[in-house]
Amino acid sequence: MTLENSEIAIIGLGYVGLPLAIEFGKKYKVLGFDINQARIEELKSGKDRTNEADLVGMKNAMELAKSRADLGLNFSANLEDLRNSSVFIVTVPTPIDQFKSPDITLLLKASEMLGKVIKKDNIVIYESTVYPGCTEEECVPVLEKYSGLKYNQDFYCGYSPERINPGDKINTLTKIKKVTSGSTPEIAELVDQLYKSIITAGTHKAPSLKVAEASKAIENAQRDVNISFVNEMALIFDRMGIDTNDVLDAAGTKWNFLKFKPGLVGGHCIGVDPYYLAHKAESLGYHPQVILSGRRVNDNIGIFVAHKFVKLLIAKNHLISKSYVLVLGITFKEDCPDIRNSKVIDIVKELNQFNINVDVFDPHANEQEVKEEYGIALINKITKTYHGIILAVAHREFLGLELNKIKSSNSSVIFDTKAFLDRDLVDSRL
Repeated sequence: MTLENSEIAIIGLGYVGLPLAIEFGKKYKVLGFDINQARIEELKSGKDRTNEADLVGMKNAMELAKSRADLGLNFSANLEDLRNSSVFIVTVPTPIDQFKSPDITLLLKASEMLGKVIKKDNIVIYESTVYPGCTEEECVPVLEKYSGLKYNQDFYCGYSPERINPGDKINTLTKIKKVTSGSTPEIAELVDQLYKSIITAGTHKAPSLKVAEASKAIENAQRDVNISFVNEMALIFDRMGIDTNDVLDAAGTKWNFLKFKPGLVGGHCIGVDPYYLAHKAESLGYHPQVILSGRRVNDNIGIFVAHKFVKLLIAKNHLISKSYVLVLGITFKEDCPDIRNSKVIDIVKELNQFNINVDVFDPHANEQEVKEEYGIALINKITKTYHGIILAVAHREFLGLELNKIKSSNSSVIFDTKAFLDRDLVDSRL
């Protein structure tokens, strides 16, 4: 197989798959595939609800596909269209379930689907986050079952963990070094060259699929543990009556201090990947201490914020059951519409337990997605005043809010979880 003759199919056109399809579409013949027909129609019209696409690049790649049969980007939800491809890159979500265990349902369904279309000498590359060993232990058997082909004889696999940072317009796909791997030395080199052709930051060829899988799991578990330490310090400093950010500013004057900030830790990576690593460790008879203790701290921060906020309301003589509270932001991070595994919902649920009337406002989030995922009806605009306001996400738009105009009185409580607002305006910070 030569890269020049390869048609690449990207399976899943979300935050990871779409930017990948666009970049590859500038140099290869690419099929962007998604089972969601509405998503396909949206992309064909040149729109992207995730705001991750280089829309100019997408338009150019689509125009290229119309003018040259051997180059450019097409979109489809038709399984039959996949049969012309020889390289398949899987970028479907791999969340955790209600018991915080890995949910690889979509990954296995994608593997089953590809098993029905792959041919001899085809390559299936996975980018979805998994635990070490998942590709060969879970996905390959499915590919073999539905294709009737033999792994590393008739077809091959690669693993290249995604490193997309939603909402980041500086550290984009091509500017982040890419880890690659393949199921044989020859395939590893081919996969590496494939990614190297679009990643200007370069690549790192891992010695095995399992090493590449593990690298993804630990890079986010490491951040999670570091943030959990700072979050635990925030819980301690709150009892001391000192501001955590003041402490961090002071400690940060030392050259080797790691400047992590306290906060809600959700999203599709940091809030999920540690559980994948822990799952694999436990299956081997080892119960991880540091990873899971860090997760427990971070998973409880939303509840801490809600309880602290309620205490502040009580201290200002508000009747809790008749209080109206505005939560600013529902996405898992600032300036992007991604609501996956948002920990803001923990604050909202806990406030609801106190019978507090809660409104949620987020100019970036999709109203329908929020309703379907969390059962919350976002307000379209702020039209009334509130006894309390919680800044949960640091969207740039919130800096322009005139908070004094949406406070019901001078005794209204403002809680800033991101140390984002003017300090003189807030009652407490995380």
